[in-house]
Amino acid sequence: MSILNDKIQAYIQDIQATQIENIQDRAARVEMFRVKYLGKKGVINELFEQFKTVPNDEKKELGKALNMLKAAATNKIEEFKAFVEEHQTQESTNDLTMPTDFSELGSRHVLSVVMNEIIDIFSRIGFTVAESVEIEDDWHLFSALNFPHDHPARDMQDTFFVEKEEGRQEVALRTHTSSVQVRVMENNKPPIRIIAPGRVFRNEAISARAHCIFHQVEALYVDKNVSFADLKQTLLYFAKEMFGEQTQIRLRPSYFPFTEPSAEMDISCGICGGKGCNICKGTGWLEILGCGMVDPNVLKACGIDPNEYTGFALGMGVERMAMLKYQVRDLRLYFENDLRFLKQFDSIV
Repeated sequence: MSILNDKIQAYIQDIQATQIENIQDRAARVEMFRVKYLGKKGVINELFEQFKTVPNDEKKELGKALNMLKAAATNKIEEFKAFVEEHQTQESTNDLTMPTDFSELGSRHVLSVVMNEIIDIFSRIGFTVAESVEIEDDWHLFSALNFPHDHPARDMQDTFFVEKEEGRQEVALRTHTSSVQVRVMENNKPPIRIIAPGRVFRNEAISARAHCIFHQVEALYVDKNVSFADLKQTLLYFAKEMFGEQTQIRLRPSYFPFTEPSAEMDISCGICGGKGCNICKGTGWLEILGCGMVDPNVLKACGIDPNEYTGFALGMGVERMAMLKYQVRDLRLYFENDLRFLKQFDSIV
């Protein structure tokens, strides 16, 4: 009895003397301490095995000592756990090496991402970016582009006029980036191969499908012997790069004052594979842009000889592209800065 009792008392003294304040990796040391005393192969289980061989008249005193040892080990472990938890909290709040700015990193707006993607596609086939002012005069906005004086686009319902006085040239917020094309043709000799991305304004009621502010990317190519076949191949290349190799295109006759002939371009619906769905309204096709050969009158107005040069132009709405690519159903979401909407596009940046 004395040998076993001596062991128990020695372990109790060892437990009481054990400290954890200056030990590194405190949590790991606490677990090692627990396993040493209370584990399946720990000290206390080993002593209980020895206890079974003790004579019955000695079991009462030794059993009491064993229970004291177990209680001492359990209390010490609880003390250690509380100490570790307290100091972990203090260290985590007082870590002077942690950064002081916890602001979330921002990301590019989905419209910027889509516009940059369009620019990148055209830049791979030789188009360069051209930019100009957002407040334009009548000549660059309408007259040089072959708009008749009674064209509806000149009406107050479609255009935000800044100055509209009798006898003076009208000034307005640009309704399209075609004005950039005019300025480039006035100041540069062919060959010309540019894209004109930018913000445009139209006096329209704001709804899910229309807005008074939106973004366009227009392209212009002027050189000798440019044909409609060049336009079609450029459009097919763009559609496949933007929406996938499986994309097909079709051209429908249309009318624009500044191109002749003119066409609207559709792409095969990527949602249903051209079979028909609610996105494409059962047709299997989605309209994405307008295009055509530059009208000779436009070339002439910009100082380019239409007998020597030809060209094509095309234009698309960036919001429309983003709607088709990411299935956004409401144009207003692009301008409301709702973080719940914007965060959905973090992964595409």
